[in-house]
Amino acid sequence: MLTWDLTPGRPALTRVPRTADIGEACDWLRENETELTAALHRHGTIFLRGLPVAGTEDVAAVRDVLIPEPTPYREKATPRSDFGNGVFSSTDLPPAQSIRMHNENSYTLTFPGRLLFACLIAPEEGGATPTADCRRVLAGLPDHLVDRMRSSGWTLTRTYSDYISLDWRTAFNTGERSEVEDYCRENGISWEWQPDGNLRTSQLRPGTISHPGTGEEVWFNHLAFWNEWSLDPDIREAMIDEFGPDGFPFNTGFGDGKPLGREDVEALNEAYRAATVRETWQVGDVMLVDNVLCAHGRDPFRGDRRIAVAMGRPVDVLDCRPSVLPTVVPA
Repeated sequence: MLTWDLTPGRPALTRVPRTADIGEACDWLRENETELTAALHRHGTIFLRGLPVAGTEDVAAVRDVLIPEPTPYREKATPRSDFGNGVFSSTDLPPAQSIRMHNENSYTLTFPGRLLFACLIAPEEGGATPTADCRRVLAGLPDHLVDRMRSSGWTLTRTYSDYISLDWRTAFNTGERSEVEDYCRENGISWEWQPDGNLRTSQLRPGTISHPGTGEEVWFNHLAFWNEWSLDPDIREAMIDEFGPDGFPFNTGFGDGKPLGREDVEALNEAYRAATVRETWQVGDVMLVDNVLCAHGRDPFRGDRRIAVAMGRPVDVLDCRPSVLPTVVPA
């Protein structure tokens, strides 16, 4: 039996026995995979400390044991570096910028069931990858917000641009408009080409789903993450001045068509804060996240930081008893 450190405010952590090399470490992971999976379902996030992970090839080796089925990265939203062999940087956004809690690719029809983060260079200060148990987030939200989400889902509107966020060619990994349109048609996304050649898309997705393994209902979405009221007030006003109220790169709402108020988004973000745990990175640390049970984010940091990420165990949203069916945004 593995021994877990269950310190309040921190993810469940176990110290891996010393091994001679990454091959021996992977043998240990295989031998303990059943217990690791049980702990992952129980806690949503588990931290493994002491693995001899020094480079991206080691990350790939661990990934092949813990997440053998890869998940493609679709509808890209943030810049990442490709380290090869299915291993990427966690994000290439500026160090001073925090990243709010979100479930990876909650807006796609198929998303990764597991995420693996590995520390190759620990930052001098900050830079944790906090996670929040979405069972606790759901339980901590006001009933009226949960009821609206269950009955109507949430909407995402993206305005792609060459100047802010990602352009449509990068996001869809193609320069052909017809391929973008085919993808949108197949994935329940409405699209509109703008006069300047850029793209605007909209989609409706369920905001609560049930874990395909445990059956537990969770809060699973980017509703607060991409809502305009989560922006710094000065940035929000500047973006409205520059792009207009409908020109945000990302914006969200409930599926009933009614916009979220500032108080709604504050309640959402407070529920995430109350459920958040974090651990200071050390070189070689590996964090395994159940992407359905837990959201994740990033703290600002100082100094060099290299956190590699791999995604896998694809999950189809229709296998998660979604509260509403994914579709295009109603006209």
